Formats: sequence, structure tokens, C-alpha cells
Amino acid sequence: MQQALSLARDAAALGEVPVGAVAVHGDRIIGRGHNRRELDADPFAHAELLALAEAARTLGAWRLTGVTLYVTLEPCAMCAGGMVQGRVSRLVYAADDPKAGAVGSLYNLAEDPRLNHRVEVCRGVLAAESAQLLKGFFGALRQKKQQQNK
Repeated sequence: MQQALSLARDAAALGEVPVGAVAVHGDRIIGRGHNRRELDADPFAHAELLALAEAARTLGAWRLTGVTLYVTLEPCAMCAGGMVQGRVSRLVYAADDPKAGAVGSLYNLAEDPRLNHRVEVCRGVLAAESAQLLKGFFGALRQKKQQQNK
């Protein structure tokens, strides 16, 4: 999760929402990502999807069985769906996302028994650090917009 937090800080430095993700297989990092939606003008450039795409390339397979994804923020519906479709074994995330979280907050796609695959979920790892990073980012963004409106 420390690696994911470092990637989230990198995203913030680039003006992106500070979310980072790291995919691990065994004891090896096989995928990394941080939000790049603004930089790439791509609605799909979420940290989780970028890390999973790199993991699939590294493994040479779309089935990510045995992969643990570490993410600094509870995944949205798109990313949670990607984890289910990619057969990710385990998700470890830091901060809950009460506005868009789809792994327990608004929905629970990762553990929905109606779907063909379930992802084991561990919540709250380094949650305070991740939440502080997000609060600082959005606070600075609001302050910047207020100064522009003066």
C-alpha cells in the first residue's frame, strides 16, 4: 500500500486525483498505475484499470487469478467490474469512497454472489493517510478556484 500511496502522490503532483494502484502476484509487483484521466483525456484511465492492464501484459493473460490489487481509494463501479471480469483474487484498499465506491459503500460488485466471480476484499489499510492526501488535494483545488473567482 505504501507503493500505491507513492503513486497517488505522483498523480497529485500532475494535477490528477490522487489515486494509486499496485498489482502483486506472489511477491512481485506486476502492474502499477495512478489516475491519468486529465493527462490522457481518457475516462478509463483510472489507477486500477491501468495497473490491471499492465499486470495482464506482464502475465500474458487476462485472467488475473492469484493477483492482489492494492488501491488507495475504494474502487468505482467501472474498476470493481474490471476486477471481477479479470478474475482478480484479492483487493486491498485504503479509504472508503462514500460518493462512488462500489466495493461496499454504494454497491458491492466485488462480493456480489450473483456474479460469476468474487474478489476477496480487505478494507481500511492506511486509510487515514489516503484520506488525508485526497482531502488536501481537493482542499487546494477548491482554494485555487475561489481565488480565480475573485
